Amino acid sequence: MNFTDLDLDDCVLDALDAMNFQECTPVQEHAIPLLLEGKDLIGVAQTGTGKTAAYLLPVLNQLSRGEYKEDAINCVIMAPTRELAQQIDQQVEGFSYFMPVSSVAIYGGNDGIRYEQEKKGLALGADIIIATPGRLISHLNLGNVDLSHVSFFILDEADRMLDMGFYDDIMQIVKNLPKERQTIMFSATMPEKIQQLAKTILNDPVEVKIAVSKPAEKIIQTAYVCYERQKLGIIQSLFNDTKPERVIIFASSKLKVKDVTKALLRMHLNVGEMHSDLDQKQRDHIMHEFKNGRIDILVATDIVARGIDIDDIRLVINYDVPHDCEDYVHRIGRTARANHDGCAITFISEMEQNKFKAIENFLGKTIYKLPVPDTLGEAPAYAPARKAGGASRGKKGSHGRSGKRSNAKPNRRKPTSTKK
Repeated sequence: MNFTDLDLDDCVLDALDAMNFQECTPVQEHAIPLLLEGKDLIGVAQTGTGKTAAYLLPVLNQLSRGEYKEDAINCVIMAPTRELAQQIDQQVEGFSYFMPVSSVAIYGGNDGIRYEQEKKGLALGADIIIATPGRLISHLNLGNVDLSHVSFFILDEADRMLDMGFYDDIMQIVKNLPKERQTIMFSATMPEKIQQLAKTILNDPVEVKIAVSKPAEKIIQTAYVCYERQKLGIIQSLFNDTKPERVIIFASSKLKVKDVTKALLRMHLNVGEMHSDLDQKQRDHIMHEFKNGRIDILVATDIVARGIDIDDIRLVINYDVPHDCEDYVHRIGRTARANHDGCAITFISEMEQNKFKAIENFLGKTIYKLPVPDTLGEAPAYAPARKAGGASRGKKGSHGRSGKRSNAKPNRRKPTSTKK
């Protein structure tokens, strides 16, 4: 289905045309008509399925008609991380290029100047605010924001927000919203806690469910079965003769990220790190340097696995086996995008073997195991327990062994394609 087949206004279609968006993804095809009807919706879809446009386009379509209160906040979009909030804000900017709709992003980790800018944007009544829960709560507690006229409330990556402990913050925000509103919730998984949240804040919702997709076929997936102490040696052997380019290494914790980064710096590799201990200015700088090729290797926690748009990653290394199958798909999905080829390598220690077997079960295939270099000594055999716990989605921690509508025009760039 093409976007022109949907009941979208010309100003929305003009923006889509400028961004070279033509065909709907499945989640867009199913969700947009329902949202245009004003229904509450719960969408089960992972990053990369087009869910951002699925909820933004119908909301922008309604706001562009000018039937909502002037100088008031009409839409609140909640995101679990500042990176995702920034990305959504960029998409709003592109999709609303031909519309009199304003937006402001609200997220933590900034200096006082940024906070004052947020405060001003809230006071003027931006049509759309994109916020992380903690930062919005801060503004609410200080009386900087009035949510009494909100018509659209959207939770993006709701499962991730609950995993990060934001349930109480979300419920506090909901108490400040009018009861008459359209509520939209997107989640990669549908565990019990998400179902309970949906029952609490949504009104007779429709459900759109897009099955968790397998990794792109053009991603070359391999693994090393190794001891924990051999992992750094394997990385060194990989880059002894070949200069690393556009590489992301995912580690399980920020402490591990710091340790791996220090070790790679000692190998004289050009490396940066990304984790929650960095302030926003540091994170923006690191991401900018990596995107522009001045950093070859980015060592990161899962904070960059979801929702970050980097199209030409050559290699993803899972220093640790991800917690579950969906995390694996999200991580390696950073490569082989936008018609590029890509490789994914996973290091499997003795204690991680059952988790990786569950991932193989989910993929329906056996990942080829590369031999550990002889110089690193003998490696363990791949011998996961016969019952590897399955590959149930959303189940964490499988255990086992190895200023709005004013005359002043915003300074906007022409939209560019950021297809999600």
